Amino acid sequence: MSTLLRLEGLEVGYHDLVAVHGVSLEVRAGEVVSLIGGNGAGKTTTLRAISGLLPLRCGTIEFEGERIGGRRSSDIVRRGIAHVPEGRQLFPTMSVRENLELGATVRGGRATALDGVFALFPRLREREHQLAGTLSGGEQQMCAIGRGLMARPRLLLLDEPSLGLSPVMVKLIFENLAQINGQGTTILLVEQNVPRALQLCHRGYVIENGRIVLDGSRADLQASGHIKQAYLGL
Repeated sequence: MSTLLRLEGLEVGYHDLVAVHGVSLEVRAGEVVSLIGGNGAGKTTTLRAISGLLPLRCGTIEFEGERIGGRRSSDIVRRGIAHVPEGRQLFPTMSVRENLELGATVRGGRATALDGVFALFPRLREREHQLAGTLSGGEQQMCAIGRGLMARPRLLLLDEPSLGLSPVMVKLIFENLAQINGQGTTILLVEQNVPRALQLCHRGYVIENGRIVLDGSRADLQASGHIKQAYLGL
């Protein structure tokens, strides 16, 4: 598999605080790669840097062999990367359809993209004209993921898709993510629900205090004593 995304020596921060120190990772085309860590570990900061929402202090970001560090977020989306942020961040007084259409980057392909999202998430079709703020938490997460898919990304960045959801809805969302990946979309997943993240991913990285401390295949990480002790309570 070819490398789709590569980070080398990434350093990112907020004002005087350096939140990510020398992070290097890669995501190959067709994979699900999980970035695992606790609160404040640097997971969200890493995704924001990839999306162009935070400037790089050091290091490089390459997408399909081309450096994208320092580019505007809109350019990065058009290049083929969509970011589904933590907390969903929908527009609550706009309808489900309007929220979805905001994610489309090519007007001519909007109808086809919308049909694809509705096929994946039938509940959104049922609530197409409902205000996004009146949806359940799980339905809002579906809408946020659907909005990202409207850009027809080659790489989907997902930040804590299980946050605040019931176990039943978490199961459904992760089934949807497996289906999205099965249809050919590469996924970089940030998630604190480690068992779910490991069940879905092909490979993963563990980030602690802004640094990568462990990486490997799903089987390697599931067998890791560090993972079992620090994240699974075993």
